[in-house]
Parts: sequence; C-alpha cells; structure tokens
Amino acid sequence: MTDPIAEDNTPPSSTKKPGLVRRLYDWVLHWADTPYGLHALAIITVAEASVFPIPPDPLLIALCLGAAGRAFRFAAVATVASVLGGMLGYGIGAMIWASASGFFFDYVPGVTPAAFANAQGFYDQWDFWAVFFAGLTPFPYKVITISAGVFGINFPVFMLASAVSRGFKYFVLAALIYRFGDTIRSFIDRYFGVLAWVFGLLIVGGFLLIEVIL
Repeated sequence: MTDPIAEDNTPPSSTKKPGLVRRLYDWVLHWADTPYGLHALAIITVAEASVFPIPPDPLLIALCLGAAGRAFRFAAVATVASVLGGMLGYGIGAMIWASASGFFFDYVPGVTPAAFANAQGFYDQWDFWAVFFAGLTPFPYKVITISAGVFGINFPVFMLASAVSRGFKYFVLAALIYRFGDTIRSFIDRYFGVLAWVFGLLIVGGFLLIEVIL
C-alpha cells in the first residue's frame, strides 16, 4: 500500500518574517486593542517627533474608529505630545547632536545627511513654513525637530509652527473619522498626504493674500 505522506511532494509553505519596520508598525497598532491606547498614543507621539521611526497616525486612526465620540480628545493628546516631542528633538539637536549624529544617521530611519541638507535649505528660505509643512506631511518630523535645534532656528517660531501644523493634521484626521467613520479610512491612507499639502498651500496663499491686501 502506498504511503500518501511519502508521495506528497508539495514543498512546505514558507512564511517570510516581517521586516523590522512592519513589526514596529504592528506593535504600534496593537495598542488600539488594549486599555492603554491613549497612553501609548501620547508616548509614541512624543518619541516619533524625536527618535521613533513609526508615526502615530495609524494608532490615532484606530483609536478614533473604536471610539468616535472621543476622536477630538485623541487628537488633542496627539497634538500636545507631538509638540513636547518636538521640544525634545530640538534639544537633541541643540545640545547633543555633535556627539550623537552618528547614532541617528546609522540607526534612526529617515534621519540622513541628505535629509538634513534639505532641511537646512528649507530653513534658509522658509523658516516658519518649513516646520509648518513638515508637520503636515509624511516627511519624517524628527528630521525637522532635530535639525531645527542643530541650525538654531528661533525657538518660539519653531514651537508655534509645530503646534499649528500638528494640531491641524491630527484634528483634521479626527474630524474626518468622526464624520465618516470607517468608510473614510482607505481614503485617508491613500490621499491624506496630498490633502495636507493642498490645505497647507491654501493657508499660505491666504496669508499672502492678506499681506497683499493690507
């Protein structure tokens, strides 16, 4: 009698282990299913503005979807935490960058010499608006916060731009989910970066128009 197991030549299925960034992403997202989601959101948002590679946006979206009535509270926590994290990043750049830059360039995704060169060019030309736009977009915010300290841009200007841009981003996310629920999720994942740029350009255009009129 033929052994069916012996005749089975199908190769065993191989499961590829997710990469580090994907594992970190899943780790961030899993906090939405725990009682500590809000605390995790605050801690991850602080860290993301200075050293952590994964943005808090997926966790914020998941928390808002799970409790839409608290969406604006989640957005407020994320905004405050991001501004605090920005202060930490600024301090890293101002005080320890000379001795720690090698670590960040080698081990923190998104923090590269090329990114810093771009950031310096932005500051030379735009100052407030460089921080504002970076706070809205998927550009690694830690590059902006640390480089702001390295290049010594005006701290109150940095704080104001951080608060306005991060608050705008997180509250728009919360408002979209509060209004449309899960139906807006795929749209946010796909187009929010583009929308952030459009909204930012409209705001800049409004300021320029006021300046021309006055």
